Amino acid sequence: MFADRLPLATAYAELLAVEATVRGLIGPREVPRLWERHLLNCAVVTELVPDGARVVDVGSGAGLPGLVLAIRRPDLEVTLVEPLLRRTTFLELAVEQLGLAGQVTVQRARAEQVEATYDVVTSRAVAPLDRLARWCLPLVGPGGTMLAMKGSSAPDEVAESATRWGRLGFDQPVVHRVGGHLVDPPVTLVEVRRAR
Repeated sequence: MFADRLPLATAYAELLAVEATVRGLIGPREVPRLWERHLLNCAVVTELVPDGARVVDVGSGAGLPGLVLAIRRPDLEVTLVEPLLRRTTFLELAVEQLGLAGQVTVQRARAEQVEATYDVVTSRAVAPLDRLARWCLPLVGPGGTMLAMKGSSAPDEVAESATRWGRLGFDQPVVHRVGGHLVDPPVTLVEVRRAR
């Protein structure tokens, strides 16, 4: 999955197991499941990310999925947006130790404070889809996409919000299940594409 970047992924897993756990960003019970539940789970998101995309990860937390995307895909330019200082401190440490400073930027802010637009806006377990859309959709550039990692309730969330997308200038959301060949269960992604 990570090919020649596997040593970087391994170094990041070690940072999560030690530094992120000590800082309360990852629970100790998650450490044995870091690869399956976090790294591989996030890496499969790249199946829907175009080559050379500018990506912003909203509510990045410990860097999931943003740092994993950057590790897996050196062609991506990734911005990690996170409002909490203890999390951005960890993210800055991770970017420095992994040597990703030329590819990854950490921005301490709320999504509403970010003024740029991006090709892809990612998030993982941040908020219900309707609230997430209010935060993320303004960051999606023309022809861009929001990719929200969601749980099994994703189809219900999409159905509840079915009427609002068109008037906001977006196509109807599509629910994808990706990575079934690597993780069980597959990752559920809600893709919302902005009209060009």
